[in-house]
Amino acid sequence: MEKIALFPGSFDPFTNGHLDIVRRGAELFDQLIIAIGHNSQKQRYLPLPWMLEQLTQLFSTDARISVRSYEGLTAEFARQQGARYLLRGLRNTLDFEYENAIAQGNRHICPDLETVFLPPTPALAAVSSTIIRDIHRHGGDVRTLVPFELPARP
Repeated sequence: MEKIALFPGSFDPFTNGHLDIVRRGAELFDQLIIAIGHNSQKQRYLPLPWMLEQLTQLFSTDARISVRSYEGLTAEFARQQGARYLLRGLRNTLDFEYENAIAQGNRHICPDLETVFLPPTPALAAVSSTIIRDIHRHGGDVRTLVPFELPARP
């Protein structure tokens, strides 16, 4: 049976920390789906179609990795995609508390769905989309924090 994992997130923007998790996760699973979700509690900083295009181009040479967007519950989308695993990165203990609660909720919805946590490569542990958005919004240079050039400030 093929091991399919979903790496869900808003990826607003997709960081080098995310890239690290995807590359390492692709070695653990037969297929890895980067799933850009719509979070009703957040307004996107970067347009979803732009992010889909950037990620599709970034991973175009690796047939194991695909990029999709979705709305609704992550567990339901995972089931629709045939994914039995959710891949999540954990930078610190705060991430663990948050992600563990989500993992328990996902297990309630879909009992066969396993969440796999990966810690980041140490040099990338401090990289977060929130920090990158703030730096970019105020005209700072984020080129070393993201795998592609961000558009002019939205």
